[in-house]
Amino acid sequence: MPPRATEQDGTRPRPQLLREEWTDLSGTWQFGYDDDRRGLDEGWQRAGDLADRSVFDRDVRVPFPPESPASGIGDTGPHAVLWYRRALRLDDVAGWAAVRERGHRVVLHLGAVDHSAHVWLDGELLGTHEGGQTPFAFDVTDRLTDGEHVLVVRAVDDPRDVTQPRGKQDWQDQPHEIWYDRTSGIWQPVWCEVVPPVAVEHLAWTPDVPGARVQLGITLRDTPPGPVTVAVRLQLGERVLAEHRVRVSARRTSTVIAVPDLLNGQDRPSLLWSPEHPRLVDAEVRLLDGDTVLDEVGSYLGLRSVGVAGRAFLLNGLPYPLRAVLGQGYWPQSHLAAPDAGALRREAELVRELGFNTVRVHQKVEDPRFLFWCDRLGVLVWGETANAFAFTPDAVRMLTTEWLDVLHRDAGHPCIVTWVPVNESWGVHDVAVDPAQQAYVTALAALTRAVDPSRPVVSNDGWEHTDSDLWTVHDYADTGAELVRRYGSASAFDHLERPGAAGRRVRLPGGTDRDQPLVLTEFGGVRFSPGAAPEDAWGYSTATDAEDFARRLRDLLSAVRSSEVLAGFCYTQLTDTRQEANGLLDEHRRPKLPMEELRAIVTGRAS
Repeated sequence: MPPRATEQDGTRPRPQLLREEWTDLSGTWQFGYDDDRRGLDEGWQRAGDLADRSVFDRDVRVPFPPESPASGIGDTGPHAVLWYRRALRLDDVAGWAAVRERGHRVVLHLGAVDHSAHVWLDGELLGTHEGGQTPFAFDVTDRLTDGEHVLVVRAVDDPRDVTQPRGKQDWQDQPHEIWYDRTSGIWQPVWCEVVPPVAVEHLAWTPDVPGARVQLGITLRDTPPGPVTVAVRLQLGERVLAEHRVRVSARRTSTVIAVPDLLNGQDRPSLLWSPEHPRLVDAEVRLLDGDTVLDEVGSYLGLRSVGVAGRAFLLNGLPYPLRAVLGQGYWPQSHLAAPDAGALRREAELVRELGFNTVRVHQKVEDPRFLFWCDRLGVLVWGETANAFAFTPDAVRMLTTEWLDVLHRDAGHPCIVTWVPVNESWGVHDVAVDPAQQAYVTALAALTRAVDPSRPVVSNDGWEHTDSDLWTVHDYADTGAELVRRYGSASAFDHLERPGAAGRRVRLPGGTDRDQPLVLTEFGGVRFSPGAAPEDAWGYSTATDAEDFARRLRDLLSAVRSSEVLAGFCYTQLTDTRQEANGLLDEHRRPKLPMEELRAIVTGRAS
C-alpha cells in the first residue's frame, strides 16, 4: 500500500505524489565559484577525484544558496557561475535492490536551481534545465553501476541579467530599497527515488464540485509497452468517495472520476475544503497489468470551487472575503530557501494565528512543502511568480516557459485559488502605452486560463490591468480615512481608468470589464522596529513606538474591513524582509505586538 498522503510529516519534497521510499541528497557538497567562466573549457564536469579540491575548494550545505549563512559560505557577492560536486552510490539509494532484481529505475530530482543548470554523472551529461523555480529530473540508472560515482551540477545565475525572472533578488551588488540578497544555485531539495519501469510521473487534480466529479490528469514516465489500467481510490478519512478504473496506452491521459456523494446538496458541505474546514481527500493510484501491480502512489486533493461573480470572490459557490497577508518566504539565515521543513509549516501556522485566511506569496514560487501545509491547515494562496525587469523576446520566452512549468507543478493544490503571472508591470514597464506589452500580459493571462480554467487570473497585479478576473490595486495610503475615501463606496469602480494612488490607472483603456471584484492587494507597510532600527530600515510609513504601531494598524485595517465594495485585502507584510522593516513579525518570526492583539486588529474581533 502506498503512504496516505494526508498523513505525511511535511518533509517530502513532492507532497502530492508519494512512494514508500526516497533518498535525500541534501547536506554537504563540494563547491567552487567560476567567475572567469573557465570551468567548461577546463573540464570541471569531468573532475572525478573527490580528494582533489583545487577547483571545488570549499563545502556548501545543500539546499541553501551560497549567499546565505546557512550554506556555510555566506558570500553575497555577484558570482554568476557555481559548481557543485558530491559522491553518489547505488547502495545508498533507498530501494536499490529493486534496481538489480526487478529492473527498476533510479530517478534524480532537483527541486529548483536558480537560474539554469547542467548536470553530469561521471562526466557524462545527464541534461540541462532553465528556470530557477521549477523542478526537473533525470533517469540515472544506466550510469549508476556498483561503486562510487561523481555527480556534478553547474548553475548559472547572472546577477546582471534583468531579462531572467528575478523577483526581489537584487541586480546590484548590495540590497537596496525593496530588493534583497540573491538566492543562486541549488535552493530546494535534491533527492532520488527508485521507480518501476512503468511508473506514474505526475498527477493533476481538478475538482468539479457542481458536476460531482474530479478530473485527473495522469502522466507516466514513458509510453507503456502495452495498455495498462489506472485504478484510483478516493477516500475522506475512512469514507470511500470513489473507485475508478481506466485503460490507458499513452504517456499522458485525462479521466473523469464521479463522486456521487457530492450530488447530495445538503451533505455536500461535509466534503468540501475551505480554510475553516481544510478537509483533504486521500487518493491511491495504482498501475495494473491484469492483476499485477506495476506501480502505486499516494496523493491527495481537496474538493472545492473558486471563482468570481457579482463583484465577489467565491469559494465553494459563496462570497468569501479575502483576508490576506503578503509573504515573501525569505529568512535571514537561508534567504529564499526555508531553514528546514518545519519552518514552512510554521509560516503557514503564523498566517492563521494572525487571523488571516489567505497569503499572497510575493514574487516567488514557493516550496511545495509550504503548499502542502496550506492545504493541510487551511490557508488560501495566491500563486505568483518572480518577474523579469526588462521586456525582450528572451524575457518573454523565459517567463512564459517557467510559468507553464509552475502551473504544471502546482495545479493540484486546493489552497491555490488565484494565479498572478505579473506584478506591478515588472518587466512590462511601458504596458500603458506599448501594444506589444499589452498583448503579452493579455496573452499570458489567456494562456493561464487555457491551461487551468478552474481559477481566476490576475493579468498584472496592482495596476494597469488588461484582462483580469479581479481588479487588484496597490495603495499605501497613510491613513484609514484616505482608504475609506477611495474604496468606501461603489464610486471606486468609476475611477478605475483614472490615475490612482501610485499615479497609474488600475484598468487600461479597453480592459475587459465583467463586473470583476475589487481587491486591495497591497496596503499598509507600516515600519516598526521594536529594538534599534538598522540604518537602511525601510517602510511606507513609520510608527514611533508599539502604541503608535497598534494605532496605525487598527486605523488601516478597520478602514478596509468596513468597505462595502472591496472583496478582500492583502496587508503588507507578514515578516520583515532584510531592510524592509514593515512586517507584523520581525525577520525571526517574532511578533512586534502580542499575537492576540495582532489577531484582534486583523479580524476586528476582540482578543
